Amino acid sequence: MTKYLYTFLLSAISLLGMAENMFVQDRHLLDAYLTNDMSVWKSHIDTASLTPHLLAYEYGYCAALLDTDKEAAKPYVQRYRKHVEALQHNLPAGHFEMYMSAVYVYELRLHESFHPVKSLSLAREAVKLAPEDPLALTYCGTALFYAPKPFGDKTEALALFLRAEERFRSSQWYNCWWRPAALMYIAQCYDKQGDSAEAAKRANALLSEYPQYLFIRDTFLPALNAKK
Repeated sequence: MTKYLYTFLLSAISLLGMAENMFVQDRHLLDAYLTNDMSVWKSHIDTASLTPHLLAYEYGYCAALLDTDKEAAKPYVQRYRKHVEALQHNLPAGHFEMYMSAVYVYELRLHESFHPVKSLSLAREAVKLAPEDPLALTYCGTALFYAPKPFGDKTEALALFLRAEERFRSSQWYNCWWRPAALMYIAQCYDKQGDSAEAAKRANALLSEYPQYLFIRDTFLPALNAKK
């Protein structure tokens, strides 16, 4: 019995180490997000195996592509839906609901489905299923941040982003691009609430940690400074 327990503990420690380092090897993908070089993500998505890890990038790539080229985004959104459905039973708690919510948002933007209420409902369900998961918290915050009135709520979104900020510190997702994205949204939420000082404080701290974050450096902070 002791032998089996020892073997189990070794396996658990090994898996924990793999989880903690999951995104360390993806530093080039994080850098590409910070510098808005989505060609690096495209190359990764086009060649990587189907895993829950891949969905973290497909989700972001579809969003970026929809902002620039909806026709090019269409096959990626279709493939993303297939991948989310295929991995439904292999995802962490709340992640299927989170990623499926994004599917509905993307299909809405492509005028292929009309489920804005269902999308937001799934985002909230993700948090209910995984209230300590920083990705679920970040995604639901993002959904609320962008949702039009009366569905959106930037005060509630900020609370979710702040919770995510805390959870990222001890999470396997710490080195993932989702973390600087969540910190960026925190700064934006403070700005939307009229607290430019706190927004600038947050943005400068984020830029100190990620000096190559082009959106913060070249767009967000200059816009804040222009308000003074």
